[in-house]
Amino acid sequence: MPELESELKHAAEQLRGVRTEVAKVIVGQKYMVERLLVALLADGHVLLEGVPGLAKTTAVKALASAMQAQFARVQFTPDLLPADVLGGQIYNPREGTFTVRKGPIFANLVLADEINRAPAKVQSALLEAMQERQVTLADETFPLPLPFLVLATQNPIEQEGTYPLPEAQVDRFLMKLVVGYPSRDEEREILFRATRAPEIPNPVLTPTALARMQRLCGQITLKPVLADYIVSLVHTTRQAGSISPQMARYIQYGASPRATLALASCARAWAMLDGRDFATPDDVKDIAPDVLRHRITLAYEAEAEGVTADMVIKEILAKVKTP
Repeated sequence: MPELESELKHAAEQLRGVRTEVAKVIVGQKYMVERLLVALLADGHVLLEGVPGLAKTTAVKALASAMQAQFARVQFTPDLLPADVLGGQIYNPREGTFTVRKGPIFANLVLADEINRAPAKVQSALLEAMQERQVTLADETFPLPLPFLVLATQNPIEQEGTYPLPEAQVDRFLMKLVVGYPSRDEEREILFRATRAPEIPNPVLTPTALARMQRLCGQITLKPVLADYIVSLVHTTRQAGSISPQMARYIQYGASPRATLALASCARAWAMLDGRDFATPDDVKDIAPDVLRHRITLAYEAEAEGVTADMVIKEILAKVKTP
């Protein structure tokens, strides 16, 4: 439709502006920046995994600046309490009353830095906020500002003093991104930029405009044949024996129906990022590893043979017939 095409064109221009502003701060990391934008459009949370020093935190802060979004950072530590994240009630002895103090979770973009360093009771406190976009303090429920996204980081190489994320929480992340090292040329540019004054991204997007883009993203065409392809991919993770007996030994638990919804919304967002009003099988293939890698539980045989979730997903994408 002409109106939809016009809105998509305008949205694509704004998203290009966000990329340009983020590039003032972040050298390279195209994969991470694009997926963060996909998550924003699809209205989902992101788990960023990578070794220290790869600009994960800087990228999130730059994105918040380019969006004029309310930003909050929570440094997760072993002694963190749920009230430090959500807030709580404070007693006023003079008046004999309780007042609500809202925690840092009440922001548009919440950076949960090193989320796996906090115990399970703190991580579980995020479940209601991530799923229902609300927080219950005592007997009162407060809605979170919209849009609301949790962008969590974790270090894959340092396990001392960390706590595995509960499966229920991991499944609530729309995508899990594995951030890699920059290229040689990119690292050279990082070195040169370190001697200059840091640039600050200019605001080119507002939370209101992003909310409008999220609604627009839901109008991207997803043909029935593509929906069937998405369902087939997710079902194959649960019935890996249909690919090969060996693959069945590698997967202990497949992806939940939440993965089906996530693949569809991310495919639409990927198409919107490309300025199209329809999603394609290539969109699904491009985004599938990020949506599925944290939703597949590998069996002991896979770990013993050095088989990763990405390797399993690659095999599934190769075997399931593309429409």
